[in-house]
Parts: sequence; structure tokens; C-alpha cells
Amino acid sequence: MLGFSLVGVNFLMISRRHFVQASIATSFIFGSSGLQNSTRLLAQQKLSQQHLLDFDDFGNLTLIHITDVHGQLKPIYFREPDINIGVGNVKGLPPHITGRKFLKHFNIESGTPDAYSLSSEGFNSLAKSYGKMGGLDRVATVINAIRADRPDAILLDGGDTWQGSYTALKTNGMDMVKAFNMLGTDAMTSHWEFTLGIERVMDLVENHIKFPFLGANVFDTEWDERVFEPYAFIEKGGKFIAIIGQAFPYMPIANPSWMFPGLSFGIREKNISELVTEVLEKGADLVVLLSHNGFDVDRQLASRVNGIDIILCGHTHDALPSPTIINNTILVASGSNGKFISRIDLDVDKGVKGFKHKLIPIFSDLISPDPAMRALINQEREPYLTDLEETIGETKSLLYRRGNFNGTWDDLICQAIIEERGADIALSPGFRWGPTLPAGSRITREDIFNATAMSYPEVYLTEMTGETLKIILEDVADNLFNPDPYYQQGGDMVRVGGMGYRIEINNPQGKRISEMTILKTGKKLEPGKKYKVGGWASVNENTEGPPIWEIVERYIKRKKLIELDPNNSVKVITT
Repeated sequence: MLGFSLVGVNFLMISRRHFVQASIATSFIFGSSGLQNSTRLLAQQKLSQQHLLDFDDFGNLTLIHITDVHGQLKPIYFREPDINIGVGNVKGLPPHITGRKFLKHFNIESGTPDAYSLSSEGFNSLAKSYGKMGGLDRVATVINAIRADRPDAILLDGGDTWQGSYTALKTNGMDMVKAFNMLGTDAMTSHWEFTLGIERVMDLVENHIKFPFLGANVFDTEWDERVFEPYAFIEKGGKFIAIIGQAFPYMPIANPSWMFPGLSFGIREKNISELVTEVLEKGADLVVLLSHNGFDVDRQLASRVNGIDIILCGHTHDALPSPTIINNTILVASGSNGKFISRIDLDVDKGVKGFKHKLIPIFSDLISPDPAMRALINQEREPYLTDLEETIGETKSLLYRRGNFNGTWDDLICQAIIEERGADIALSPGFRWGPTLPAGSRITREDIFNATAMSYPEVYLTEMTGETLKIILEDVADNLFNPDPYYQQGGDMVRVGGMGYRIEINNPQGKRISEMTILKTGKKLEPGKKYKVGGWASVNENTEGPPIWEIVERYIKRKKLIELDPNNSVKVITT
């Protein structure tokens, strides 16, 4: 038996086929089955697709949530972070616990499928046993199975869907639009979608997607009017469900504003509160915020805005096996890359009287692919298969991106920039998208694009002073570690090649970074001295340079075998 406690209520994960319900004074019913044992290692226990899908129906409404798929049509490996530091009031709270601490917090046994899917602990060895996860043909099977039990289930996409893979880049997001149309999506919100450019976004929204594209916080700067519908009303079983869409608030800061000129975003807390009042006055029985704010922003928002029944969280890629309850608002985090979907059954009667939740792991070896979705995926990939499947090299090291510091994919990218562009120092953005490659894998062109496929990929080469580099690191550190979540923009720390530094997380802005050192010489950076710096994903228009995937491919072809030394160049102080 596995047990854990949440907000003072004890839960038991006891059976593959049953959920435990516990009542509390607020009249909510909290339920969780935990993740089910699965995949090849436990085949002798006769675990199956059905065990992943088992759910004792509850209430009168079902929501299905998927988010941050990042263009991944096929099953992938994806390692959860081994470091995810929380600051201020959220220090030590999920999702800011990882590895063994995460497993202990949720009473998950090491070495199990639960541990493999939800933590970094033992990932490389467990990946060999449990295999890949995700794949939209498997996701389709799960969604169809839920709808077989609950025909009125509402499917909501949290955004970051149209970007992040070779085919999404080549089709300008059309492959993902077709797939999510086929899934029967009821509404979506957005973030990286806008990096296709506003003209492409409007074309897809107006002419191709078959569901609402919601953006309550997206305004035209000239007319101060909303560009997209702020919410959608969906009637199911005589109940009116209001879905308010919240796009990523920091678009013009985190991504190139010249790609979507004339748009403003922002959290707009007052705007959300007014919309909640508006939909309630129009008769909403349930208020859902389909959010791409990031988990900590949503947690603070829930504490300050009354009337939101459930927030479906996106952007920060957190996968949590149980919801968080703040101010009677249910926060659900459903992971990324198609690795999980969340099912939430609710008893709705002018608000939530009770609910049950399950984070369903998409173990691709256990779940039968949906034939129609598989055919669509094959059709979308077929023109590019030769390029996708070409082997560029091999890796002896685990290649992953997630974690506040030192993702090995970006260590590889930084080294490629240094060697192929002749830089002293390399910068790689702290993106959280990009699947994992276990040690011992071949590296295909598709794998490279999974870590680099974006619409502003140019690798620049410029000179920066030591002072400028410190300012850059300080700015990114404050974005990540400001104690006020409303000043956090998501993502992880910029990855740095050729240089080490010390960061004191809890210092004030501008005083976190010190001991910046050139690794090759051991010398400290001089504030006034210029250094040759290479990087990619600049938000500046007209950045010049070869695309990052060409630089990485050239480097891997030359090296043939990738083996990375442990990166201890960043000294992190959390006290």
C-alpha cells in the first residue's frame, strides 16, 4: 500500500481498480488512484492498458487536461528535473521538490513506474525497463476510452502545442492542429504558438482549428480591445461550464515581440476577477481557468481571486499526482510532452461539491495506438522521414534539458557553439521543452530538432563585457528566483558554456551572481574586458547566424560519440 497526505486529508493508493474517497469539512471529496504499475518490467503481473484507464466514475462532469505537448506526435523519453528550487512562500512545496524528496513526499517507492514517470530518480536505468511515454495516438486511445464512459467529457489544451519538433516547424504548426482537431479538443490557450508569427496564428485560428482559441489577457495595444475570445461557455448535462483562457502573460519579454506586434499580454488579475464575475452572472455552474501562467503564478492568483473553481495549469511543465487546493480552487498540473493527461471528475451544482482526479501516465508500450490518429501522424511525418531518421551520432551520456541548472542537452549545445563558432563563452536559453535521450542512444536529426526546433534559431557571435554577462545572468536569475511569483516568467536558468559562476538564490536582485570564471584558464571575468560570446534564440529582430540545429549537427557528426563530463561549473547556494 502507498499512502500520502494532502491538505490534512489522508489518501491511500490501494488498488489498480479502485479509488479511495475522503470527505472533509469543506464538503470536497478528494480522490487519487496513484499511477498504475505498468510496462515491460511488470508484464508478468499482467498489467495492461485497462489498468491505466481504470477510474470509478464520479459526479456529473469530466474534464480532460493536456498541456505543453511541444509538437511531439510520437512517444518520447522525458526525464523530470532533479532540481526545481522554490523561493519565498513556496519553498519546499510541490512542484519544488524533486528526486527522492518528491518520492518520499508522495509515498512513491523507488524503481516503480510511478517513480520513473514522476521523478528523475534512477531515470537512465528505469528508461530501459519502462520505455517511452506519450505519443498522440496513445493519448487518443486514452481520451476515447474516457469518452466511452463519459460522452460529455470536455478536453482542454493548455497551449505550447504548435512548436517544438521538426514536423511542427516544417508545417508551421499544421500537423499539431490536425491532431488536436482529431482529438476533439473543446478549447485551447497559448504561448509558443505566437512564435509562428501573428499572421500564421490568425490563419490557423480563423481557418483551421475547430475549437475556440482563448486569450482573455491578449489585447490590441492600439484599440485596447481583446484580440481573441476571453472565454467559452460549454453546456454538458444541463450544466454551464465557463472556460476562461489565459495565455502566457510575458510574451513580449520572453519571446520576440516583433513576431506579434501590437499585442499586449500580462497576468491582468483584475481582468480575470471581472471575467469570473461576468460568467457567474451569466449562469456559469463551473468556472475553469485554462491557464498558461505557470504553477506558482496560478497558486498566487488562486489565493487572490475568488470564484475560480479549477485552474488547469501549464507552462512550467510540472507533473503532480495530486491537485493543490488554494482558496477553494483546485490546481491541476498535467506535465508536458504528451507524457500525461489529467482526468478530473466533478460533482457540479453551482460550484464544485466534490471531485476525483487521476494523472494518467501514457506508457506507450502498454497503450494501443488509435488507428485513425496513427494514420494521421504517419501521413504528417512521411514527407520528412528520411531526414528525421538519419543517424547523426551516438551518446554515451544521458541528454536531458529539465532542471534549474546544467541540462546536458544544453551543455552539448554550448560546447557545439564554442567549437563550431569559435566563442569563448556560449549561452543557451533555459527552455523547458525538449525530450530526453538515454545514455547509449543513437542521435537522429529528429532528436536534434526536438531540442532546437523554433522560429528564431540563429546562432549569433558577438562581444560582451564581463559586466554585460553579469547583468544577463542577474536578470535571468531574478526571473527565476524572485520571491513574488508575479515577477517570475518560467523557464530555467540560462545555460552557460566555457564559464562558471556562483549563485546565491536568496540574495536580492543584482546581488545573486559572483565568482564568474573562465573555465579554460581559471581566471575571473573582468567587468571591462570583452569576451567572444555565442548564443541562440535572441529576441532581437534581424539576428544573423546559422540555425542552431546546423551547428549542433555539424558538431555531433565531427565527434561521432558524445560523452559529457559532469558539469560542476555552477555553485548554487540556497541558504
